[in-house]
Amino acid sequence: MNWINNVVRPKIRSFLTTKREVPDNLWVKCPDTGQMVFYKDLEANQFVFPGSGYHERMTAPARLKHVFDDGVYERVPVAGVPLDPLKFRDSRRYTERLKDARADTEMDDSVLVGEGKLEDRTVVIAAHDMRFVGGSLGMAAGEAVITGMLRAVERKCPFILFAASGGARMQEGILSLMQMPRTTIAVQRLREARLPYIVVMTNPTTGGVTASYAMLGDIHIAEPGALICFAGPRVIQQTIREQLPDGFQRAEYLLAHGMIDMVVHRHKMRETLARVCRLTMRRQEEMAEAGQPRHVNGHAAHKGMTADIKRGPGPGKNDVIDVEAVPVPATERGEAIRPSARDAGKAAPVIAKATPTKPDTRT
Repeated sequence: MNWINNVVRPKIRSFLTTKREVPDNLWVKCPDTGQMVFYKDLEANQFVFPGSGYHERMTAPARLKHVFDDGVYERVPVAGVPLDPLKFRDSRRYTERLKDARADTEMDDSVLVGEGKLEDRTVVIAAHDMRFVGGSLGMAAGEAVITGMLRAVERKCPFILFAASGGARMQEGILSLMQMPRTTIAVQRLREARLPYIVVMTNPTTGGVTASYAMLGDIHIAEPGALICFAGPRVIQQTIREQLPDGFQRAEYLLAHGMIDMVVHRHKMRETLARVCRLTMRRQEEMAEAGQPRHVNGHAAHKGMTADIKRGPGPGKNDVIDVEAVPVPATERGEAIRPSARDAGKAAPVIAKATPTKPDTRT
């Protein structure tokens, strides 16, 4: 009888009923208050704990979904890079770590780039994902950021970056560090095109990402309580052997000391980004509607050349000098010299011809 109760009946019961598996992330604990929140409620609240307001980390796809209109965007393809150029191995092979990270996140690397509409305005957004090797900056991540910036230049639209990274990826050595100057050059391309580059720093934004393109934006926004630094506070405290002030290297501390422009709650992030894009693109849109010439590096592009805007009395301040109509002075050799853009419109300088003197031969 015991055999029937202990073996046969449980077997029959297992065939007739299905066991429900409880997911591991059914409840999430708040790091600040210890409050337990149902995962679905936390997801519906954009991963902000309702009691404490603590901003939990978000995945890159969730970032793009919450910012773009109706959550619709086009994924920007990124060129491939060598997978493991240094053949790195510690406790595991680097290729195995990448394989596991791609399986867990369904991403090619730590940066996801998308193009879509933000309040009916085209924008390009790149977002780091901390799940992929700590959001670290490697060759593929650097290529993704550069691709997003160049895509914004091509579309003539704002570029928005959501930064969340532990820094450069050590498994790629100097090749990961070389992404810092490469991304800096791409930022310069945005500047030359006079397009807004907006950086949203989330928790954490550290290391080589902070030391390069994350701090080169036109406008710096941070989420509440985000850690933003190069070296962490524990490393600094152990180095200088002094007690650091409360909130050191947090978003509010950096705002008070002029390192960032604003701290914005996640619920208001989308409308803030839309407003910033609208304000920064207004001048270019007005000039495009009026048919005025495009500007490059503060100079007006005219007939394939650049010329400064003429200041002071005379034509209006927005008039462009026609560099082809400026008289060209001639030297005493009879060769023509093209005046520079800054000297265009000025009177030609008077060159006094020196009269040679005879040497004094008196003794």
